[in-house]
Amino acid sequence: MQVTLDQSAMPPGIDDLYSSHHAIVFAAAYRVTGNASDAEDVLHTVFLRLLKRDSSEQIDHPEGYLRRAAVNAALDVVRARRPESDVVLERMPSKARSALESLGNDDLRRQLRAALATLPEKAAEVFVLRHFEERGNLEIAKMLGMTQVGVAVTLHRARKKLQDELRKTGVRP
Repeated sequence: MQVTLDQSAMPPGIDDLYSSHHAIVFAAAYRVTGNASDAEDVLHTVFLRLLKRDSSEQIDHPEGYLRRAAVNAALDVVRARRPESDVVLERMPSKARSALESLGNDDLRRQLRAALATLPEKAAEVFVLRHFEERGNLEIAKMLGMTQVGVAVTLHRARKKLQDELRKTGVRP
């Protein structure tokens, strides 16, 4: 069965947005979920939500907006399946990644994902952009409409909460 969309009902420019940004949305979602199927679901979710938006609302910075939307939707996926999650976080800062790999501990990765899902939405978003997307604090501040100091404080608090959550499970980060 083939589904066709009424092109007249689509907001203007949505095709261009999809063409130029779908890879960014998919990559951001994949880095959070570690699963191509989930990343595709997130990609579709983000653009379906965009279709449902009021077409008169202008998106000032589409790349940042779509990346944020992908991160948030991907975090929703991780949170929804947190208890049985077996997602591998593919990209982390090299020091953190090598520490995890040297331990060879899948449970530690699972616990880190679970801890990430406990963060408030803004903190999780900042953490993912900084450590998975490897964005700088200034770039994150611009993307999220925050100050650089606000980003730094949010990252500090997120790291502290992640450490506390991991310690509860007996992991010494």
